[in-house]
Amino acid sequence: MAELAAGFLLSMAAEGLYRPIWSQAILDELVRVEADKRVHRGAEPEQAELAARRLVDQMGWAFDDSCVEGWEPLEGSYGLPDPDDEHLVAAAVVGGAGVIVSDNVKDLPAKLLPHGISVVTAARFAADSVSVSPAMARRALGRISARYVNPPHTIDDLLDLLSARYGMAQAAAMIRDV
Repeated sequence: MAELAAGFLLSMAAEGLYRPIWSQAILDELVRVEADKRVHRGAEPEQAELAARRLVDQMGWAFDDSCVEGWEPLEGSYGLPDPDDEHLVAAAVVGGAGVIVSDNVKDLPAKLLPHGISVVTAARFAADSVSVSPAMARRALGRISARYVNPPHTIDDLLDLLSARYGMAQAAAMIRDV
């Protein structure tokens, strides 16, 4: 269940609601963040890292054209408050992304981003993606629901979790209306 929000966003990409892009640096950061979350929730560090790497491997397999290369020369050219976030913008530029999904909005100020790129939280991105086609988003959530068998989780259960745990109430409301 720890991967529900990320799984929901990626499942919407699999439905064709958007095209994800990332760099290897973003994937490496994702492994660290996901492993830390799992350890914080009680997992053993080794198991947490294996689960995080499995997630990233699945992302690479499902979206084999999403990893951009050649962003490194742009790193450091945006003057961001946190230089460790420069790789996000560089990858977005090289990949032609219009949006960077990050809950760390304060370190990615709009005035420092290249024209045509904005930063939105995961909850806002979920709502924007669902609004394209709530039916497709519901189908994506149905695929997630089908994977939970012990214990089972209905689409409504998952919508409740997305709302309560991840602040995705707006996206959940649109899906409930389908």
